[in-house]
Amino acid sequence: MRTILNVIWLVFAGIWLAMGYALAGIICCVLIVTIPFGIASFRIAKYALWPFGRTVVRDPDAGVFSLLGNIIWFVVAGIWLAIGHVVTSIPLFISIIGIPMGVANIKLIPVSLLPLGARIVDND
Repeated sequence: MRTILNVIWLVFAGIWLAMGYALAGIICCVLIVTIPFGIASFRIAKYALWPFGRTVVRDPDAGVFSLLGNIIWFVVAGIWLAIGHVVTSIPLFISIIGIPMGVANIKLIPVSLLPLGARIVDND
């Protein structure tokens, strides 16, 4: 079932989200100072491609620089990304078929708000 949902997600939403996050990652990696944000964007892009069967786990030993980076990310991009995920999940929740895709979109909010110090792992 996970594979079917992932394929449907990939076709209708995942490819577009992943391309957006990958483009942001490329831009962040071109600017030397923002390379950690670029790496986080690539991690989110991979998660956006195939979200079912995966979850976000916080690293308790992330450190102070992760906290500072998350504060900067939250102010500059995180809040806007989270609002975008909420807004795009509303039409998905309205249709019965789109409910699993809405849930996947909501699952992307924590990692889009605070990406540094987060790991994406399989549920298995």
